[in-house]
Parts: sequence; structure tokens; C-alpha cells
Amino acid sequence: MSVASIRRLWLLARTARGEHGRLLLSVVLAAGAAAAAIALLSTSGYLISRAAQRPEILSLMVAIVAVRAFGITRAVLRYAERLSSHDLALRQLARLRVNFYRGLVGLVPGGIADRSGDLLSRFVADVETLKDFYVRVAIPGLLAILVVAGATIAAWIMLPAAGIAVLLALTLTALTLPLLSGRAADRSASRQAPARARLTSELIEGIDGAVELTLAGRARDHVGRLGAEDASLARIGRSDALASSLATVAGGVLSAAGTLAVLIVAIGAVHSGVLSGVLLAALVFLVLGAYESVLPLSAGARALRMCATAAGRLSELTDRPPVVEDPRAPLALADAGSLRVEGVDFRYAAGEPWVLRDASLEISRGERVALIGPSGAGKSTLAELLVRFNDPTHGRVTLGGVDVRDVAQSELRRTVLLCDQDCHVFNTSIRENLLLARRDAGRREILHALAIVELAEWAACLPQGLDTIVGRDGQLLSGGQRRRLALARALLSNAPFLILDEPTAHLDPALAGRVLRNVLSVCDGRGVLVITHDTSAAQEFDRTFEIRDGLLSRYEEARPLLAAA
Repeated sequence: MSVASIRRLWLLARTARGEHGRLLLSVVLAAGAAAAAIALLSTSGYLISRAAQRPEILSLMVAIVAVRAFGITRAVLRYAERLSSHDLALRQLARLRVNFYRGLVGLVPGGIADRSGDLLSRFVADVETLKDFYVRVAIPGLLAILVVAGATIAAWIMLPAAGIAVLLALTLTALTLPLLSGRAADRSASRQAPARARLTSELIEGIDGAVELTLAGRARDHVGRLGAEDASLARIGRSDALASSLATVAGGVLSAAGTLAVLIVAIGAVHSGVLSGVLLAALVFLVLGAYESVLPLSAGARALRMCATAAGRLSELTDRPPVVEDPRAPLALADAGSLRVEGVDFRYAAGEPWVLRDASLEISRGERVALIGPSGAGKSTLAELLVRFNDPTHGRVTLGGVDVRDVAQSELRRTVLLCDQDCHVFNTSIRENLLLARRDAGRREILHALAIVELAEWAACLPQGLDTIVGRDGQLLSGGQRRRLALARALLSNAPFLILDEPTAHLDPALAGRVLRNVLSVCDGRGVLVITHDTSAAQEFDRTFEIRDGLLSRYEEARPLLAAA
């Protein structure tokens, strides 16, 4: 495992403020439980050996009481350690999910090129893997160090030579087992995570595109690909399970060898009279109890490698530079002012064609502006520049005279709202989808927004009304209903500027015309930019602009209709 992998793992899995105390408590409780377990075994060994000599029962009472006390203490401390360590792991899991999602937000919309299935696998499986870092790696590792030290000291007190033997045996096992298991885990992690991600991607895309695959007659082919990916993952799993099993067998062999070495040393000491015979069993049980805390290092090494691989896959996303960044000292936006595009050139990367060249545009509050042009001309790109999903290559976008790069993104997007042509509809109720725009909106305002887009009567006829669930990505709605629901959500917001990208797509011409007129009629006082292919609606706007070949200009109505329209 490379140093870079360890560094990425540490950066992702390190404790947050307030979690250090829980980590320390977990280690202390684990050490206490291990000490009680070792003491229980050693005392039991002593008790059995001493009882074989048939002494007076009263001479055994201390050992009998100690066995009971150690047994109860071990159970209580083990339970408390489980509560503490799993509380720490679950808190860390919640924090990792939030931090990972925050990292993704900065990459929207153009910084995430991964397939949705692989992205879901990283968000769920890889983040879930990292929760094992403390429970299976950090805490057991620290516990093993404490147990090796404690067992060595206890054995040294009984017999110095036995102390040295215990130290060597436990240290050899603690170093060898993780090395063997780690190599097996490296192989497993490097193969299983990508294979699982590929299978998840194929599965999700198969579910999402089931209708298209069936209509095209390719469903059987897709099932075949799923079967092949599943079989590949199963083969990797069997191979890795065999390697893990061999590492477990090696642990048993090392444990037996270490115990035998201590026995050889101790038996010689008993024969020479240096060690009391009743302490022989206590010493052997002490070693066996110590191994119970050392042998889990094998699983810890495997978990460490899996966590490192997961951290690497997550870092591939979270280490990507955000598409845009907030300024260190954001400026406040003025209450009044126009939205302006000033001499903007834009392309997505150096060497790629220019999408926009020397584009200039101004939208004032209360003004209705249309933007037309053929598909791929750059209309949606211009809209993304206005809400700062991207920054211009040259030139600037200003709002009230303030460069939007000097404004916090959250404040900009509260002022300039983009309703793009692929607006997401969430798998929740109609009401909750609309309240996304403004949480304090009342029922009357919601119904008014629906009425503007001619969905109020439809919603009223539904059995559950506004509480009707629309399905994943709005699949229980028609394309036109999804589009109008997103449009109603935009209208419900308080944003002074609205950018509506193809707001009447999927609607028949008559309904599209009515909805567009309704929307424009209620937007007095707002600046509205409507991106459309429909040149016939040009009379509804104060000004109409056209983009062709990256150039933005005033639309000439005498020009023939765009071919794309």
C-alpha cells in the first residue's frame, strides 16, 4: 500500500472535532475488556491447576471470586466498547457522506463525467467501507499494542524467560499476519471495487433503460452482459476468499507455534523449580488470551487495504478541482440592477472550438427577452454562465454592476434562477417538489403556480392531491407534466431573474402558447430570459436574440425560420 494511499485514507477517515474523546474511550474500553478476558483465562488456568492438588476450599475462594468478577467485567466492558466504537463509526459514516456530497456539489454540472452506477457505487459502497477504519483497523491495532505490552509484563513477572518468549511470539504474529493478509487484501481491493462498480453501472442502466432495451430487442444482450459481470465478480470473490482463508490458517499455525514455544520455556522452568507448577496453566492461558487480541490484526489488515482502495476511489472525485469557486471575500449584490453579459468568449477547454465569441447581452428587471438558435449553438451554455455553472474564458457576467465571480454562488443563484430543460423531478410529492423553490410557500401560492402552467385542475383530480408521489425522476408524469411542474417550481421562487430553457417543451402548440403567455404575464418586475426554438413567439418578448456559430445578435424577424425550429 503506497504512502499516497495511506495519506488519502487518513485525510478522509481522520476524526472530526469531538470524536477524539470517543476514540480514546473505545480504546480504553477495548483494552479493559481484553485485560479482563486474559485475566479470566489465566485465573481459570490457575484455579484448575490448584484445584487438582485438592487444597482446602477456602484457599480457592479468591480465585473463584476473581473468575466470576473477570467474567462479568469482560462482558460489561465488551458491550460498552461495542456501543462506543460503533457510535464513532456511524458518526464518521454520516460525516463522510455529507463531506462527499459537498465535494460533488462543487463539480456540478460539468465536473462529473462518471457513469451514474459507478458514482452510486462510490457514494454508497466506498463510503460504507470507510466506516470500518476505526472499528476494524485503528482500535484493534492500538489494542494489540497494549495487549502485547501487558501480556509481556505479566509473563515476565511470572518468569522472565517466558516474558521474552511471549514478546517474540506475539510480535512475530502481529507483524507476519497483517503482511500476509494485506497482500491478499491488496489483490482483492484492486479487483473487486472496479468489478462491483461495473456491475452496478450495468444494473442501473439496465433498469433505467429497460423500456428502450426491450423495444430495441437488446434486453437479452444486456442480461448477458450482466451475467458476465456477475460471473467475473464471483470468480474474483472466490479467489480472494481462498487467499483470506490461507491467511487465517497461517494465523492458527503462528498461534500454535507461539504457544508451544512458551510451553517449552515454562516446562523447563517448572522442572528446575524456578516456576511453580500451578502457574504453568496460567501462563499458557495468558498467551492464548493475548492471541485473541492479536489474531484480529489479519482481518484489520484486509480492512485497511479495502479502506485505502475506497479512499482512493473517493479521492478521484473529491480531489478534482471545482468548476467554479466562491471568492474568499464575497461581495453583496445590489437590490437593483441589470444582468449583463459583457464581451464573453467561452470554450470548455483549451484547444476546443469556441462556443461563444464576444457575446454581449443585458436583461433588466421587468424585461422579457427571448434567445433562439439551432441546437448546439450555445444557448444553454450562455444560461449556465449566467448562474455561474461555468466562468467565461474572456469577458465577464455582471449583476447590478458586480462581477458574479465576486459573489457567493448561493446568493447569485437565489437571485438568478435557472430552470433548464433537464430539470430534475424528485421521487416525492407534488407539494415537496414545489416547496424546493420556497419552503414557506402556502397552499394558495402553490395552487396559483400550478394554475399558471395549467396543472391546477389535474392536481385537484388526483386522489391524494398535492401529496401525490410523482415517482423516480417523475416517471409517473408525462413529459409535458414534468416540464410544467419544474416551471411552476421556478415561478414559486422569489428570484428577481428567471432563465427558462425550453419551458414549453413536450407541449402541443396551443397549450405551449397559453402557458408561455401565462408565465410572462405574472413575471412583471422580474427579468426573464426564455430559451426557445419557437420563433413564432417572438412577439411576446421585448427583445429577441439569436445565436449562430457562437455569435450573439439581435434576431431579424424577416429572416426565414431557423431550420431547427
